[in-house]
Amino acid sequence: MVDTMDGTKQQRRGNTRQRIQDVALELFAEQGYEKTSLREIAEHLDVTKAALYYHFKTKEEIIVSLFEDLTQPIEDLIEWGRSQPHTLETKQEIVRRYSAALAGAHPLFRFMQENQATVRELRIGDTFKERMKGLREIIIDPEAEMVDQVRSVSALFTLHAGMFLLADLKGDPEKKREAVLEVAVDLVTQAHEGAYGKG
Repeated sequence: MVDTMDGTKQQRRGNTRQRIQDVALELFAEQGYEKTSLREIAEHLDVTKAALYYHFKTKEEIIVSLFEDLTQPIEDLIEWGRSQPHTLETKQEIVRRYSAALAGAHPLFRFMQENQATVRELRIGDTFKERMKGLREIIIDPEAEMVDQVRSVSALFTLHAGMFLLADLKGDPEKKREAVLEVAVDLVTQAHEGAYGKG
């Protein structure tokens, strides 16, 4: 009985933490990180500042926790990729899984795009660069011609660009995501075939 109550209490605490993250991210995206205060976040949640402070002491703690939670699939993907053979299938699967991870973290990436100066100041900028390097190392062939190395890296940036640059284009969002993914997979396939030949 005590375990169940503790579990429920833990779940409620987790839900509050997630609600804080969601509201904060929404406000950061709408008004900018600098212009949003902890008091505003508390007011939007209809909680006291002290209740908010129980979970997060600063705005930076909120954004760092969001970054860690929403980009954990990318960290998991890098670990998976490093354990796989350096084949075309592995590279294509990395691109597919990275596309899905980006879709799941879209609000965070919107924040990062619109608050680039803040991201550079916070440690999430460096962490994100490290994760990009990790992905790059998996899909690039260091001995490949430079043009094929650029194609490999461009596959990742195609996925990033697709989230923002195609947002205003008319059309079904899922079809746009699939089209962007197809182009990214093509780039990594061309790069691999350039390095190793077809087959």
